[in-house]
Amino acid sequence: MIIIDRALQARADLGRPIKVGMIGAGFMGRGIANQIINSVPGMELVAISNRKIDAAKQAYQEAGIEDIKIVANITEIEDAIAHGKYAVTEDAQLLCRAEGIEALIEVTGAVEFGAQIVMSAIAHRKHVIMMNAELDGTIGPILKVYADKAGVILSACDGDQPGVEMNLYRFVQSIGLTPLLCGNIKGLQDPYRNPTTQEAFAKRWGQKAHMVTSFADGTKISFEQAIVANATGMKVAKRGMLGYDFTGHVDEMTNMYDVDQLKELGGIVDYVVGAKPGPGVFVFATHDDPKQRHYLNLYKLGEGPLYSFYTPYHLCHFEVPLSVARAVLFQDAVMSPLAGPVVDVVTTAKIDLKAGETLDGIGYYMTYGQCENSAIAQQQNLLPMGLAEGCRLKRDILKDQVLTYDDVELPADRLCDQLRAEQNAYFATEKMLATVG
Repeated sequence: MIIIDRALQARADLGRPIKVGMIGAGFMGRGIANQIINSVPGMELVAISNRKIDAAKQAYQEAGIEDIKIVANITEIEDAIAHGKYAVTEDAQLLCRAEGIEALIEVTGAVEFGAQIVMSAIAHRKHVIMMNAELDGTIGPILKVYADKAGVILSACDGDQPGVEMNLYRFVQSIGLTPLLCGNIKGLQDPYRNPTTQEAFAKRWGQKAHMVTSFADGTKISFEQAIVANATGMKVAKRGMLGYDFTGHVDEMTNMYDVDQLKELGGIVDYVVGAKPGPGVFVFATHDDPKQRHYLNLYKLGEGPLYSFYTPYHLCHFEVPLSVARAVLFQDAVMSPLAGPVVDVVTTAKIDLKAGETLDGIGYYMTYGQCENSAIAQQQNLLPMGLAEGCRLKRDILKDQVLTYDDVELPADRLCDQLRAEQNAYFATEKMLATVG
């Protein structure tokens, strides 16, 4: 999005920077704060909320900001923003309500808390950029319904692999090809990893062990590919995706897929372990025009029928501010659901589980997530991975068994459960009306 730099510079020249709030000040949040403050003209990070106030202060301090004001109510945060001070608070709702904030970046990685924040932000007509595939992959479609009604943008972010895939998908479409596969390149996939096995790696990079585990055990990539599917209409070829191991370049993988199957499914999302250029993304596409296929061959993309396009990197927090600019200045979402869910992430036992146990969270010891086509997940009443934490088991579950709603008791009074039920009902009605029509 090359036009963004000039649009941001224009806001800077006018003295009207985009005023942004951020909720979550962990590893990624600190990187985003540093990027906006030191590298993005025309944008100001005016407030940060975190459940531990010291982490919010640290995010500013690491970026070179010392004039920080702790705020506890709406008057204080509005006053801080108006006077050019940087506000920190433990109360995320203040950022949702503050009139001096145009857009929010949500970087919590939490489903229940994230649902509460996003719903509040939408109600107060804030654009929301989510670095939270877990939330998006669980109830993103119904959140998008609310955002559309409020006239605001709800979007995933540039830089993270799903956003990079979507940018590549849109590029490939824009030059006249038909994308049939959106792929994510991984270095490791082991569903039985846990925070103990990943502790050393997490410590080396200053990350949380359970977050690192969610990448290693396949849960994170499942959520990432699910939200790509929901934004494109693509499906998965099988539960868990195909997930080939391949040590060559992704360009060499075009003959590994059945083009007729890809077309029949309307395209698929998938991943590959070990391919180059890791950790990038790729899109395989076709072209129906033989004249254009001749040109593609001349331009060294081969004879088809699948043509390979790839981005050899993803730069996470570096690009998140661009997502904010796209939403605020151009009303353009990097990625959001087309309609109802197409692919869900379903809960799978990482170990043998016992009746009476309470399930732990994403990236911990008890469960991992797998992609499944939403129609099957609905038919089989499968438990979404984003809702699994805190559920109490009614019966024993064997390792690698997929859990259903019938296997668990849900925690009481969670907004995420209410929104998931609303999502199911809303899009079932939409589907029925479309059929009748």
